[in-house]
Amino acid sequence: MSHKVTLIPGDGIGPEITEAAKRVLEATGVKFEWDIGIVGQQAQDKFGTPLPDYVLESIKKNKVALKGPVTTPVGTSFRSVNVALRQSLDLYACLRPCKTYPGVPTPFKNVDIVIVRENTEDLYSGIEFAKGTKESDRLAKLILETTQTKVKQDSGFSIKVISETASRRIVRFAFEYARANNRKKVSAAHKANILKFSDGLFLAAAREVAKEYPDIGFEDVVVDALCMRLARSPQQYDIIVLPNLYGDIVSDLCAGLVGGLGVAPGANIGDNIAVFEPTHGSAPKYIGQNKVNPMAMMLSATMMLCHLGEIKAADRLEKAIADVIAEGKSVTYDLKLDRNQPAATTSEVADAVIEKFKNQGG
Repeated sequence: MSHKVTLIPGDGIGPEITEAAKRVLEATGVKFEWDIGIVGQQAQDKFGTPLPDYVLESIKKNKVALKGPVTTPVGTSFRSVNVALRQSLDLYACLRPCKTYPGVPTPFKNVDIVIVRENTEDLYSGIEFAKGTKESDRLAKLILETTQTKVKQDSGFSIKVISETASRRIVRFAFEYARANNRKKVSAAHKANILKFSDGLFLAAAREVAKEYPDIGFEDVVVDALCMRLARSPQQYDIIVLPNLYGDIVSDLCAGLVGGLGVAPGANIGDNIAVFEPTHGSAPKYIGQNKVNPMAMMLSATMMLCHLGEIKAADRLEKAIADVIAEGKSVTYDLKLDRNQPAATTSEVADAVIEKFKNQGG
């Protein structure tokens, strides 16, 4: 059987690492039909939008996509393709495994944490008001009338939205993932001690949902305490479920614990659609240099294989990637224990993973 997958190369280094992952996937023997979609700056120049409708329609049709990183300029009106994809397709769960692999430079060992991040609300909901607009003035007046709090006249506003519906949904996703993958504990992170009506609602929903899963351990933890504990003993955590903004920050922190974003895969998952992509950005300064680490993209492709039911191929591919890392010869500069040693190129890493996969036999 051939799997129809929307392939989105992305911006910056995206096309290079996407090609490496595509080559590795095809070497597994699993059959794919690729439907190429252009997003980001190239799509903006060609179609007048960074996220053309035909790409969304392709993903809706195929139900699965493999996506490279996309550039989102900071502080401009350029819409975030990542946020738009998640909201347009209701990809409410961001899944980011953070796992140590022998050979990756990191002081931590035996870390195996899965971040489950709510993807559709919180401060990323897109409800913002610019400084000096009529809307921001009206909001400032409403705040004064209802809370007797005077907001500075030169303020901009970003609204934090937390709903009971989305909170229950993401926590239930975390517990179902735990059951399906033989995980033992779910930790819900929050700042409910301060943000009582938003994070407090998230925490209350998490506690209620946890009662439905007596076979899975549960705890809640204030997010700043979580960060301290992760920096000291990350092995105590299994699955961490968080609202959107905390999830974004903590997933990068956990990626740092296991060696960096170069080995941090990810997926954005809804009820019927899943988009797989690395956690890292598009790194435009390295475009065309064939030097960046494609491992995170390859590990995201491994997650996609699992989602497609190709479990044997997924396990073999992850083992091949792990073997290349452990050997330490055909890895990029960021994974070199000795930075003075020659580093492999992006394409050479793909070659090495393919060779390891083939040598496994079976």
